[in-house]
Amino acid sequence: MALAGEAKKQVISKYRVHKTDTGSPEVQVAILSQRILELTEHFKSHKKDHHSRLGLLTMVARRRRLLKYLKSNSPERYKTLITSLGIRR
Repeated sequence: MALAGEAKKQVISKYRVHKTDTGSPEVQVAILSQRILELTEHFKSHKKDHHSRLGLLTMVARRRRLLKYLKSNSPERYKTLITSLGIRR
C-alpha cells in the first residue's frame, strides 16, 4: 500500500526544505500522513483487515515521534507543517 510514484514526488516537492531534500522530517511526516489517509479509507470497506491495521498503528507512532522531534528542535517549522497538513487541530 505504498504511495504511487507520482503522488510521492508531488508530496516531496511540496514539503521539501531545499531542492534535493527527500528525507527531512517535514517530508517524512507528509508522506506518512498521505499513507495514513489512504489506509483509513481502505478500512472503511475492509473492516477486518487487522494486519494492515497494525501497519497503520506503526505509521501513526512513527509520525508522532517525528513530530515530537520537530517540535523540540524547530517549533516554527513544526507549526507551519501541522497547519499545512491539517493535523493536530
